Amino acid sequence: MTTELGSHYLENATLEFRRLKSLADKAIKQIPNQALHTTIDSESNSVAILMRHLSGNMLSRWTHFLTTDGEKPDRHRDEEFEHYPAITREQLLATWEQGWQCLFDNIATLETTDLQQTVTVRQKPFTVLEAIERQIVHGAYHVGQIVALAKHFACERWTSLSIPRSQSR
Repeated sequence: MTTELGSHYLENATLEFRRLKSLADKAIKQIPNQALHTTIDSESNSVAILMRHLSGNMLSRWTHFLTTDGEKPDRHRDEEFEHYPAITREQLLATWEQGWQCLFDNIATLETTDLQQTVTVRQKPFTVLEAIERQIVHGAYHVGQIVALAKHFACERWTSLSIPRSQSR
């Protein structure tokens, strides 16, 4: 991979992460406090659970990204999916910001030569580029869930995060 292409990739990946975070942030702002912990059925996650899971995932993957397995021994993934209704919006947002900050701080340190290095996630090898792509896809999957739930809970108060209906022209 050329240095120019590698630089462009890292800049674009960072931009995509920022877009995902912005989309989720705008959706989360539209959710009433009580709805943060609400699930739509017994098999669904709440917005709070998704926020905690994404943060836990980013902290695990991006802490010592190049030198340790992306699944840290002190991560308790299953706990991220447990319901903790006493967690306030402020506490959730602090956890959320911590995960994203870890990602942004660490991706900013990457050099184009790092993209072809091997990192491990759950003891499986990936190139740095592949690991970044996995993180983007994982983030997009859960951010989409957050947006869908936020739209459901905001109902008629929902403000579109893209082009509103019937306004494409």
